[in-house]
Amino acid sequence: MTNNRSRPPAKMTDTRRRVKVYTLNEDRQWDDRGTGHVSSGYVERLKGMSLLVRAESDGSLLLESKINPNTAYQKQQDTLIVWSEAENYDLALSFQEKAGCDEIWEKICQVQGKDPSVDITQELVDESEEERFDDMSSPGLELPPCELGRLEELAELVASSLPSPLRREKLALAVENEGYIRKLLELFRQCEDLENADGLHHLYEIVKGIFLLNRTALFEVMFSEECIMDVIGCLEHDPVLGAAPRRHRDFLTKTARFKEVIPIGDPELRAKIHQTYRVQYIQDMVLPTPSVFEENMLSTLHSFIFFNKVEIVGMLQDDEKFLTDLFAQLTDEATDDDKRYELVNFLKEFCAFSQTLQPQNREAFFKTLSNMGILPALEVVLGMDDVQVRGAATDIFSYLVEYNPSMVREFVMQESQQNDDDILLINLIIEHMICDTDPELGGAVQLMGLLRTLVDPENMLATANKTEKTEFLSFFYKHCMHILSAPLLANTTDDKLSKDDFQTSQLLALILELLTFCVEHHTYHIKNYIINKDVLRRVLVLTASQHAFLALCALRFMRRIIGLKDEFYNRYIIRNFLFEPVVKAFLNNGARYNLMNSAIIEMFEYVRVEDVKSLTAHIVENYWKALEDVNYVQTFKGLKLRYEQQRERQDNPKLDR
Repeated sequence: MTNNRSRPPAKMTDTRRRVKVYTLNEDRQWDDRGTGHVSSGYVERLKGMSLLVRAESDGSLLLESKINPNTAYQKQQDTLIVWSEAENYDLALSFQEKAGCDEIWEKICQVQGKDPSVDITQELVDESEEERFDDMSSPGLELPPCELGRLEELAELVASSLPSPLRREKLALAVENEGYIRKLLELFRQCEDLENADGLHHLYEIVKGIFLLNRTALFEVMFSEECIMDVIGCLEHDPVLGAAPRRHRDFLTKTARFKEVIPIGDPELRAKIHQTYRVQYIQDMVLPTPSVFEENMLSTLHSFIFFNKVEIVGMLQDDEKFLTDLFAQLTDEATDDDKRYELVNFLKEFCAFSQTLQPQNREAFFKTLSNMGILPALEVVLGMDDVQVRGAATDIFSYLVEYNPSMVREFVMQESQQNDDDILLINLIIEHMICDTDPELGGAVQLMGLLRTLVDPENMLATANKTEKTEFLSFFYKHCMHILSAPLLANTTDDKLSKDDFQTSQLLALILELLTFCVEHHTYHIKNYIINKDVLRRVLVLTASQHAFLALCALRFMRRIIGLKDEFYNRYIIRNFLFEPVVKAFLNNGARYNLMNSAIIEMFEYVRVEDVKSLTAHIVENYWKALEDVNYVQTFKGLKLRYEQQRERQDNPKLDR
């Protein structure tokens, strides 16, 4: 097939035919399969004209899809083409430019013998034989005139059409072709003026039904600037609420005022942000929770919001002036507290929107923010007194850590060359964790999770010339570990607990959890730290806590150390008699059969089963008298037996042969 129009130059084709390929996953969310360039051509293997997308990065084939004569292709929002490839496999091409979308749309319509002015190439047919027979006798669906007296009839027509895919499709086409939505909204304004409750209740049912038709062309009218508030108005009058309608429009116009923290120069972007907020509000707050039957009938609404958010993030990301101003004002000492709170909240919302992006695009998104100076800006904001501002900054920081921990690590290592330890970003995070005033320590738990991600070697990079693990862990143990362990060391001086209240115990348990993680993953860095600072002895003081969860954390810490079967650790334990507090806790626990009892017995059992010779000898030689009467498990007698076998071998080396 040839096209009469002259071909555009290659360079222009590059951006015109540039697309993202999306597939719909099981959670009804769109997954980005990559960016590439789309073309159409005959594919021998598929025996037909097909859509081909080659990846921008390496030229590999991202998509090869035959243009099936019976598939319903939909064109949405000028730059999207959506279709179903199989029963549960939906595809979308998102074009960079409208012109490219129009060209491919023409090609699809050409193959299917359709007029390219349509927005959908086929009836979405899913009907029974009976409905197919009905269809032959009634080609279209006729809507009653849009008048007050016919609203009840129309509401019944909408309700009766929803269960049938074919009737739904016909209803959608009729509403679309007759410009019916604007006529309905005109009636809505009349009903409100006349306080016509019955009319308003019918309009609620009609408009809710139109949402369930799941059609982008209708959404584009409903969500336009001139219609959206009236659509929300219709949805306020749920008949279930009787004479007490919800006041959604009041909330949107008076309470939820749009604050332009930094002026947005692009009117299209501003309109898109307004629209997305309102449509999200409709989805979350206005529409009733969909039934299982209705869930998939709102998939187009989810997609509408999703692609709007992708577009907003892209437009903001490209606006360098906007982002430069944002970061400048955020860190300027002259910015007042209220303004700074608005700025940091905007940035948090911006990062939340980025969740709609796929990993590779999100990576690029955070790289842009990094180049703009997001980390030094967060450092300034985290150092402020305002708890709300700090909370929002922590949320932003968590987005950064989750998607690019290496970027955060690189920043903190660089700044350590210029700054004192106490003002390093990572130490600010530790300080906030330690100083969390919330009785439940909600903030501290979040921060501990972020620290764990940062010190986790599993997500550290290794390149030919350096390993991030070596560099970062050397930095962390030199500049940060003393701050993290300070509350633990301060609370266990003179071998007793100075504070044993619930909040302190929770904090110490969090710190211990992180230290236990380090024991498992950091080998020699943590070993040097524990042995040089006598950390295990301090931790075992916590076995005397009145809070069982903290005592168990202390035991778990020691159990991880013993589990490494490292003789450096074993010699340190033996030299300092560190089983003493464990035996003491065991005896103090008495005959109670609880977690404490089980945890301690399991530790001794591990030493016995694994035949850790140095520890076996130490335990029997020093604590046998205290433990010999424990008969309800064979652990201690088994340890004694191991010890005696060892002694026999030492006395008679031939036994070892």
